[in-house]
Amino acid sequence: MRIVIASSEAIPFSKTGGLADVASSLSKALAKHGHDVTLVTPYYRQILAKANGKVPPLNPLDQTIRVPIGNRMVEGKLVLSTLPGSTVRVVLIDQPQYFDRTSLYGNGEGDYADNCERFAFFSRAVFEAATVLRLEPDILHANDWQTGLIPALLKAEYRWRGGFERTASVFTIHNMAFQGQFWHWDMLLTGLDWKYFNWHQMEFFGKLNLLKTGLSFADKITTVSPTYAREIQTPEFGYGLNGLLYSRRDDLVGILNGIDTEVWNPATDPLLPQRYNHATVSQGKPVCKLAVQNKYGLPDRPEVPLFGMISRMTSQKGLDLILDCMRQLTSLDLQMTFLGTGDPGYEHALKRLAAEFPTKVGVTIGYDEELSHLIEAGADIFLMPSQFEPCGLNQMYSLAYGTVPIVRAVGGLADSVVDASEVTLSQGTANGFSFYEYSSPVFFRQVCRAMGTYLDRKTWLQLIQTGMERDWSWNRSAYEYERAYEQACIHRHAVVN
Repeated sequence: MRIVIASSEAIPFSKTGGLADVASSLSKALAKHGHDVTLVTPYYRQILAKANGKVPPLNPLDQTIRVPIGNRMVEGKLVLSTLPGSTVRVVLIDQPQYFDRTSLYGNGEGDYADNCERFAFFSRAVFEAATVLRLEPDILHANDWQTGLIPALLKAEYRWRGGFERTASVFTIHNMAFQGQFWHWDMLLTGLDWKYFNWHQMEFFGKLNLLKTGLSFADKITTVSPTYAREIQTPEFGYGLNGLLYSRRDDLVGILNGIDTEVWNPATDPLLPQRYNHATVSQGKPVCKLAVQNKYGLPDRPEVPLFGMISRMTSQKGLDLILDCMRQLTSLDLQMTFLGTGDPGYEHALKRLAAEFPTKVGVTIGYDEELSHLIEAGADIFLMPSQFEPCGLNQMYSLAYGTVPIVRAVGGLADSVVDASEVTLSQGTANGFSFYEYSSPVFFRQVCRAMGTYLDRKTWLQLIQTGMERDWSWNRSAYEYERAYEQACIHRHAVVN
């Protein structure tokens, strides 16, 4: 198949969250399966900053693309590159007015006011790039609200244009909470007919909703875990679009993300002081644990369970549960490390705790790739008690690195973490601890349960090895995406005929 994947961010060029990892890792996995894959993403200022050896070679093209935005034409350029270690072609859309900014989507004052215009331009530029490069895709795979216009543009304008006669669209929801809602007059920026601004397709309580647009027009809809696919059809998780998703349930499939095992593999990870696999984890993990303790100035106590958390510091990630019972947690014989950035209130609260309990709590505000690998390898237990989690990657990194997760059983966490019950332990399927009721007392009980199990070294090693022995790579997920693409093509053909 000829596949074009459009994403507003992609590793190693740009990143704010898991979308960047998914877009690049899936592209590489599909290319390994023999498909012709092109990844299209904006050319941000961050790419220029990393151009000195931190991203693959960048090759600007002389040709200019012209994109209609409202009643004017906006010009852009194309920059070509590749994903490291793959045959994936990368097309970067260069338009400094839109993408030469301090961050991808907003600044300290909030989202950029012209985000609708920026990503309307990007969505149309994907078609222009495909035309210039003669990609003639079988599949256009759009991701999240930033590319929600792509399925609509394909169906309303490009379907009968040269190079797109056979093209089907797939739209992936990475997080329902972010929908790309704008005032109704921004409909003019899309260039689409006002007839599409209706409650079935693009309108949402008087606003233009780009996530809804993608859901309404795509031939096939995917999301990032089977459980999340069911959850988003309910009022609790659907954010007002559950009715639409339920009506399209036959076209909706949940595919659990994978991890890039070329980057996240304790047996080959160059960022670890000692590498290990499932057979040598008992020798390698203690070395990494000591390195984490030294990094944070925590006492060298191999017998004490070390908890880790790498996360955006927001209520979605369960920080409120952790802080609500932090006094109880610090009364236990444990150590805890936190890495991330987010809500200033959570940042300050954790820093205060680190100052008050320097032998038990270590905190790093910010993002540090090397430290994130070290914590995944050195921690005994990983905390991920999320309010909601479409898929989650850190619990899979943890399982691959022999770090036992404590999670709330929602979304991809429910699909990847098997609670350590008497039955699952006897069956050999248990790999962590999970709970459902979102409350700090319930979360605290899981911590105590994990600490009790930690003392049983035979059972603990069983949990570790069960998690490490499962295939968490993108290879499994890529086959499921191939089936979704085939179904999208069947849907597209049926509509045409």
